Amino acid sequence: MDILQEIVAHKHKEMERLCAKKPSLRDALLHSDTGIIAEFKRRSPSKGWIKEEGKAEVIPLSYQLNGAAAISILTDEHYFGGCDDYIRMARKSGVTIPVLYKNFVIHEAQLYAAALCGASAVLLIAACLTKQECKTLLHKAHELGLEVLLEMHSEEELEYAEIGPDLCGINNRNLGSFVTDVENSFRLAELLPKDAVKVSESGISNPETVKALRQAGFRGFLIGENFMKATDPGQALNDFLTQLTHSPH
Repeated sequence: MDILQEIVAHKHKEMERLCAKKPSLRDALLHSDTGIIAEFKRRSPSKGWIKEEGKAEVIPLSYQLNGAAAISILTDEHYFGGCDDYIRMARKSGVTIPVLYKNFVIHEAQLYAAALCGASAVLLIAACLTKQECKTLLHKAHELGLEVLLEMHSEEELEYAEIGPDLCGINNRNLGSFVTDVENSFRLAELLPKDAVKVSESGISNPETVKALRQAGFRGFLIGENFMKATDPGQALNDFLTQLTHSPH
C-alpha cells in the first residue's frame, strides 16, 4: 500500500468514527436516578463572567467524576465565552458521558462542527428557527449521528414537538428578557407528548425543585450557573446530588 492509500484508508476510519453513534443523551437520562446535565458555562449576557478562569479540561471531567448524567458545554464565543474546542478538551481529558453542544444553531455547518468536536447531541431552539428549518436541521443532525434536544419556552412553540426530537426541553428563562421562572416547566410539561423525554432548563438551584419536576414527568435537569459560580463546580454538583438523594422525600 502506498502512502496515499494508507492516508485515505485512515481517513475512512476517521469518518466512520465521526459519524458513529455517540453516547446517547436520551438513554443516559432515562437510566439516571438524578438526570443532572451539568453545564460548563463561563459567562452569560445577563450575568457577565461567572467563571472566567474555568478550564474545559478540568470542570467537565470533574462533573463526570461527581455524578453528572451528562454535560452541556457552551460553545458560543461572543456572548458566553465558549468555543468548540472546549468539547474537544473535555473529551481529551477523559469525558465519556454524553455532551450537549449548547449554542444558537441556525445553520447545518454548526452541526458538522458539533460532530467534529465530539458532541453527542445538539440544542435546537424553537425561538431561533421556523418549524421547517428545525425539521431540516434535526434530520441533518441525525444523519451525523447526533441527537437533538429541542428547546421550547412558550405554549405557542410546543407545536415544534411534532417534528420528533430525541428530547424536549422547556427553558425557564425568557430569551428576550432573561427573567427565569421554573413554573414554566410545570405549566408546559402536561402539554408535551406523553412519551417525550422532558428536560427542564435554567433557574434550577434547589434539589427540592428537581424532585418536584421529576414528579411532573421530567427526566433531565440542566444546571449551569448554580455550579459554575461555586469555587469548585464538581464539588457543588456532588453536594447537590447528596441533598437530592439523601434528603427525605
